Amino acid sequence: MKIATFVFKDQRRVGIVANDGESLTLLELPAGESHRGVSAVVDLMVNNGDLEASFGETVSLSDVRLLAPIPRPARNIICVGRNYHEHARELADSVFKDNDSGEPRWPIVFSKLPETVIAHGDPVMLPPASVSSQIDYEAELAVIIGKGGSNIQPEDVKDHIFGYTIVNDVTARDVQMRHKQWLLGKSFDTFCPMGPWVVSADEFVAEDTRVRCWVNDELRQDGLTRDLIFDIPTLIAHCSRGITLIPGDIIATGTPAGVGMGFDPPRFLKAGDRVRIEIDGIGTLENTFVGKD
Repeated sequence: MKIATFVFKDQRRVGIVANDGESLTLLELPAGESHRGVSAVVDLMVNNGDLEASFGETVSLSDVRLLAPIPRPARNIICVGRNYHEHARELADSVFKDNDSGEPRWPIVFSKLPETVIAHGDPVMLPPASVSSQIDYEAELAVIIGKGGSNIQPEDVKDHIFGYTIVNDVTARDVQMRHKQWLLGKSFDTFCPMGPWVVSADEFVAEDTRVRCWVNDELRQDGLTRDLIFDIPTLIAHCSRGITLIPGDIIATGTPAGVGMGFDPPRFLKAGDRVRIEIDGIGTLENTFVGKD
């Protein structure tokens, strides 16, 4: 099933998206839970084994305003760098120049602050040029953790995945390289568009799907998840080593080749640019980049 968070009649709601993508059926969640978005559904599923929520009216998708599926994550978004072979090569002399040039033995893991999250259709705010002039896009498949746990073994990972969504790991490249550690360059306000909804794990084949990204209708990224250096079971196993993952945690799995910094010369984003990401089996995430006044 596809689960969306949205505003309907000035209230935040959660609902199930119809197969044709044209309507949603409202979920009647416990009082006060809808503000948490899909996180509330994750908890219900983990605690009860099924949704155990009644269904309300069905409304047209055109009558709602989509929000990020998890509008305010409880913790930082966990992100993975250098996880497609071609992407690692295209940035070998820039953001990865301090790493081994061969195949990495361990995933590169960093995070983005929860305040970065915005929805499909929301504007991404470009910072003043004095703060950063090298803003880049990164189309990524993201995993939503269901049942929590630590030291999860790869063969058990499927029991811990609730579903999947799309994120754009927007990055200030100059800030990322300047500070070496990537938190600041990844965590500007609005720098994590997410959506349009979450697809449950039972309806999505994460091991073999296509990730594409267009900038102003020009195809820039086109990758397959079977080309990941570290597959999803391996990533979750590593991220849970000594760390307890909790329901609703988000893990972005890396981006394919074709980012702006990978061009010669680099092609960074500017005000008015539209970035559209499509992942087969999930949908479309599109945002326009807007300059601050």
